[in-house]
Amino acid sequence: MATDLSWEDCDPWEAFLPRVAEALSAAARRAGAEIPAAELRGQLEWGNSEQADVAFPAHRLARTVGQDARELALRIARNVPSTVGVDRVESTGAFVNVTLDAERFIDRTLTIIRDRGARYGGGPARPGVSCIEHTSANPTGPFHIGRVRNAILGDTLARAARASGEKVVTQYYADDLGRQSAMITWIWSKPIDRWPEAIRAALPNGAEATEEKPDRRLGRPYPLVSQYVKNHPEAAEEVGRLVQDLEGGRAPPTHRQLAEEILRGMCASLRRLGIEFDEFVWESSLLADGSVEAVVQRLKAAPHAVREANGAWAIDASGYGLPKESPRIIFLRHDGTTLYTTRDVAYHLEKFRRFDRVVDVLGQDHRLHARTLDALLAEIGEGRRPEYLIYQDLVLPGGGRMSTRGGSAVWLDDLLDEAVKRARDEVRRRRTDLADDALDAIAQAVGAGAVRYHILRVAPDKPVQFRWEEALSFEGRAGPFLQYAYARAASILRKSGVARAVGRWTASDLLGVEERALVKILSRLPSLVAHAARSGQVHSLAGFAHDIADRFNRFYHAVPVLGSGDKEASRLALVEATYQTLGNTLDLIGVPRLETM
Repeated sequence: MATDLSWEDCDPWEAFLPRVAEALSAAARRAGAEIPAAELRGQLEWGNSEQADVAFPAHRLARTVGQDARELALRIARNVPSTVGVDRVESTGAFVNVTLDAERFIDRTLTIIRDRGARYGGGPARPGVSCIEHTSANPTGPFHIGRVRNAILGDTLARAARASGEKVVTQYYADDLGRQSAMITWIWSKPIDRWPEAIRAALPNGAEATEEKPDRRLGRPYPLVSQYVKNHPEAAEEVGRLVQDLEGGRAPPTHRQLAEEILRGMCASLRRLGIEFDEFVWESSLLADGSVEAVVQRLKAAPHAVREANGAWAIDASGYGLPKESPRIIFLRHDGTTLYTTRDVAYHLEKFRRFDRVVDVLGQDHRLHARTLDALLAEIGEGRRPEYLIYQDLVLPGGGRMSTRGGSAVWLDDLLDEAVKRARDEVRRRRTDLADDALDAIAQAVGAGAVRYHILRVAPDKPVQFRWEEALSFEGRAGPFLQYAYARAASILRKSGVARAVGRWTASDLLGVEERALVKILSRLPSLVAHAARSGQVHSLAGFAHDIADRFNRFYHAVPVLGSGDKEASRLALVEATYQTLGNTLDLIGVPRLETM
């Protein structure tokens, strides 16, 4: 990416918004309401309204200067100087509405989309390196679909951040020290015929059943072991001793192999959704290199460190406002073992050493952990904190959270298999001409895209409830709807016989209502990518993809393209711009492109 690239080279709006802000600032000054252009620009609303291209709400400024908002908007509109790229300015209520020069705007948008191509939506390279840690589920068995929301959000954030100009490293933090990992090693370290009868008899397919994927095979006994250990003190004691051995560097020879095999199977499931990782960080490595011990010593010397009566060490966190019954955070148990949060401090110190931006994607049930981590970082005098992208649960259709330990889980692979099966039936119903191999390829892409989009489209702060009829809809707010719109644009371009990116258009041919509305939507991608990368609100990209598909379908039904005479070349250019922009957006949200459906 060229180092001298500017935002004006990437974003169509950058040719207009600075001028609009300067003109409105000058008009406000003439109206007796001083506001710097940079501050005014931050209050502009643009790209969404059908009434105007850019709107300035005068409410805040009016309160500042003690004027009536409607009267101030009217005076500003009347005092705007002639500005290149602006067609007209008028007030509506307390808003100053700006209409841009449509031909200039259309030409600028199509030019940038053509020139940027597959990079359209992205921005100039930025200094520094970002780390986005996501998923990080314990290697104890298959992913259930509640866990996969973390992976989808984190992967989409990484894609958006990379597009926006950040250098990004994605990390998976694998816990191979805790009690959950120990329970897997505990059960598999025994010959199957010596497993507790309560566990062996309860396995639905038998302990020796073979599975293609190791996460399924090796993780099958985990929920049963979890329940068994709760009710059998001798087993709990064995697991406890194993936890001490793991932390003391005395792991059984098979321990790491089991964890790696399970994680390999888990990651194979995620690859079906296009999700991969740059780095895996094993928790045990932080003990082996002394990082955790260094944190323990720093915490012992912290301002609010206390020694418990039983010999454990803790931080008196009463000044941090944590919602806990006890104001103390234990960081070293009486037996000398550390807690997950203690080790997480060491992990974050390493991330702060390597990266300029650190983002953790966490479920809402980890809010307390995040606040506890922040408190411990403060105690050791660390000035930096991670950014948190916190999301709500994906719930079962009947309500309630999924739980691996509790056995109330819907496995990701099963969900994807069912999605592909249903997609295959739906595509076959629509396309009886397809050969089986082509049908299978489309079904795989439609099924994966349907699952990913259905989960991504919901804002992180809202729960997701999976509904088949919505996820696989070819007409609603769903992945197949987007893929179908993309395939429709591809079909038009194939039928035209015109080479791609020819750049032949006349902006005056595209002044119709549908054409202008479509161009305005296409123009918004760079700013949305930047916002999603900065804020973590990646669901906005899913909504934007639907907006493109919906507006393109309206254009398709209302405006003839092929055979439209003198306007055909310009309309084909608009179709190609849509094809490029929608395709780039599908890449950002991880929904596979399909040239035909």
